[in-house]
Amino acid sequence: MAKPPAPAETPKPERWAIDAGDAAQAVLTIPADARRERRFEISCAMTVGLREPQPGAWHQMTVLAGGAQQWQRRVPTQNPGAWDGLDYRFTRTVPVGQALRLVVSVACQGGRRRGLQVEAEEI
Repeated sequence: MAKPPAPAETPKPERWAIDAGDAAQAVLTIPADARRERRFEISCAMTVGLREPQPGAWHQMTVLAGGAQQWQRRVPTQNPGAWDGLDYRFTRTVPVGQALRLVVSVACQGGRRRGLQVEAEEI
């Protein structure tokens, strides 16, 4: 009597991340998978520091996914003596055989960049 075929192994969910520190840009590439479509929850976060009140201070984050602008926001920088920031979450399906390139750019005026992180978790 023949053995039944072994069940297909379920792949472990993928997690990709980059911590760009105080850089102005982070690039995260999720490589292609030749066998399956995947869906990711993507989280982008930036922080800026503001030593003392600065009239007109602002910070901005722009998110590109697959070469297209996904999101952009510019807000006044507040909370002198501590930090302020922006974060954005979205989901994206990555088709079979295609990679996904995420580019997150940040800018600020009146403060200084402190942190930039991008994470992608398969859901």
